[in-house]
Amino acid sequence: MMGRGATAPILVFDIESIPDIAGLRLLRDDVQGLPDAEVYARWVQERAQKGQSDFLPHYLQRVLVISVVFRNTEGLKVHSFVDRDGGSEGKVIQTFFNTVQKHRPQLVSWNGGGFDLPVLHYRGLRHGVVADTYWDLGEDDREFKWNNYISRYHMRHLDLMDLLALYQPRANAPLDAMARLCGFPGKLGMDGSAVYGAYQAGRLEDIRRYCETDVLNTYLVYCRFQLMRGGLLETEYRQEMDHVRQTLTQLAVDQPHWSEYLAAWVPAHPVTDPLIHD
Repeated sequence: MMGRGATAPILVFDIESIPDIAGLRLLRDDVQGLPDAEVYARWVQERAQKGQSDFLPHYLQRVLVISVVFRNTEGLKVHSFVDRDGGSEGKVIQTFFNTVQKHRPQLVSWNGGGFDLPVLHYRGLRHGVVADTYWDLGEDDREFKWNNYISRYHMRHLDLMDLLALYQPRANAPLDAMARLCGFPGKLGMDGSAVYGAYQAGRLEDIRRYCETDVLNTYLVYCRFQLMRGGLLETEYRQEMDHVRQTLTQLAVDQPHWSEYLAAWVPAHPVTDPLIHD
């Protein structure tokens, strides 16, 4: 999607993470020597006794998958960086930031400022990841002083959920709900709460496929946002939707989850698509 005045490519991203049990064990003296399942069970039990969520803090979220939609003048690509051997988290994160370094895209996310990027920051720090362009606040490139990836109100990273809520947490909306309200498929196969169980069951490819469909949902909602703000004309928006469908049709030849996604993406009609006019 390259609308009016667009120059930089678009990189939409989403991560899937699992509890860092090794890190939790390292930080707690009372669980040394215990198997992973018991270490995690103790955490869950302690949190439940306090009436708190068992969701581990950002710095103890081990990055498993980073899925991206990359859109430039040459077309649209969907790709995932995956820790397939359980020991490549740092490489996965470095590869993501290398992509930012190479292309200097506009980053787009849904709650990326609240979750995905803080996780990548902490885990990247842990593994010695280098991301100088990403962290540039104007020291190397003066343009980054006025529009960088770090500042909340800049557009070089657009956290679409945060912006649409006008930076009011009480107004946040879930991606699945907004995608479906806009006529897109929404989540397929699982949700974030099921990722760790799927990982334990050896379903890494299912997690990758889920992350890819979620990041595509984000891209489609982003396109609708660009239509709303005047970044795309209605004809350009419709052309982009056609381009996405064509791209997914090609991908579906080897990747069946895109066939499922296309089947769930029903053709627009007056009841579900406010862009259709009689």
